[in-house]
Amino acid sequence: LGVAVEGGLMDRLGRLQLPLASWFVDNPHLIIHLYARCVSPWTTLFTWDADNVASLEAAGFAHVRYLPLGTDPGRFTPTRQSVPESWKADVSFVGNSMLYKVGGRLKSGRFPRPLLLPFRKISRAFADSEFRGVADFLRQCFPEVHARYLQLPDNEARLAYETAITWQATRLYRNDCVRRLLPFRPLIVGDSGWKIEFRHEARQPRYLDALSYYSQLPAFYGHSAINFNSTSKQMKGAVNQRVFDVPAAGSFVLTDWRPQMEQLFTPDEMACYRDPEEIPDLVRHYLAHPGERNRLVTAARRRVLACHTWAHRLKALLDEMRAVYGTPASGAPARTDG
Repeated sequence: LGVAVEGGLMDRLGRLQLPLASWFVDNPHLIIHLYARCVSPWTTLFTWDADNVASLEAAGFAHVRYLPLGTDPGRFTPTRQSVPESWKADVSFVGNSMLYKVGGRLKSGRFPRPLLLPFRKISRAFADSEFRGVADFLRQCFPEVHARYLQLPDNEARLAYETAITWQATRLYRNDCVRRLLPFRPLIVGDSGWKIEFRHEARQPRYLDALSYYSQLPAFYGHSAINFNSTSKQMKGAVNQRVFDVPAAGSFVLTDWRPQMEQLFTPDEMACYRDPEEIPDLVRHYLAHPGERNRLVTAARRRVLACHTWAHRLKALLDEMRAVYGTPASGAPARTDG
């Protein structure tokens, strides 16, 4: 945001020898190909997902660094603030159903039938695959669909189709995971799409409208024995915000395992499931063992405060910018080795 696709701003920054740090906390490949004219040695890209580093370098960016998410421990901190009884639960999940987001993208995209007919099959296969990007996945696994995808009129149309598949993959995966919580009558915090998703279930969850991230979630997390987490399929290797926020708030999180988690936490600091089939047994286990939950919360919070706050992230960003651009101006950045 704020960088025009034509590249004029980057040209101006280059002439001024004024470096730009751009930190992606969503999938950069859903937008970066729109900015092909913005490749510049005076830009350093930071991405919250280490899987994106090599592909961003291949797109021409000389300086790309991994910088994961973090948290604000001043906002997410243990609190005794009173909350409504409707906020209290054994198990809760905070998240969007993606139902309306997918529907809106399909409606606005007006994709041709050859792309719409296999849409659900493709989305399910992408969710289950190890591929990180939709375009590569289509080229390798659905070559006929990929050929039709390339015939879309412009980059924006191709981006819209990639986004629709990513969101549908997330919807299918998240639905599968949350559905396994239904025997525990979870509290689902989000949009009304969840009521449609589970309308035929005999055991209904409790529902709560979306809460404010800044003013309500910090207190909400502390009143669930288990805060459940299911990561978006736009980030198959990275971890999301909740694995930092919930421990910082002094609360317990049960999350899906992600490869990059091993760079951020030790096994005794985070409770994880590797397959949705594990969810019911893990929920039963942790509900029955509050002492084990408390030990994990203490260890995870200690790690977050020591390593994973926004202050840590901004220090790392500034250190890297100084390393690349911190020598006297000579018409080019200090480091060009990537």
